[in-house]
Amino acid sequence: MALSKDGAVLRLSPRDNIAVALKPLDVAAPIEVDDVSVSASQAIPIGHKVALLEIRQGDLVLKYGQTMGRATVAIAPGEHVHVHNVEGLRGRGDLAAGKATA
Repeated sequence: MALSKDGAVLRLSPRDNIAVALKPLDVAAPIEVDDVSVSASQAIPIGHKVALLEIRQGDLVLKYGQTMGRATVAIAPGEHVHVHNVEGLRGRGDLAAGKATA
């Protein structure tokens, strides 16, 4: 786990392409964790996720070093990562039944 220099975000695994906001992030708030330095491109509420790296549409979103979902659109570094741009992959009946479409 890595805490940003100002304690604002936590990257739970070095494999993660997101970090969790430990306090509300304002637009343009600097985010520096591990070897990543980005700015929040929008306000991000406490407990929500922020992209640390570019995540292309269809890429897996990693939290705890594990897949937490798939990007439904491209997500730029500093963007809010939430249900509006990520689809969950667990507990989906269509995947279990082999009915998923690309």
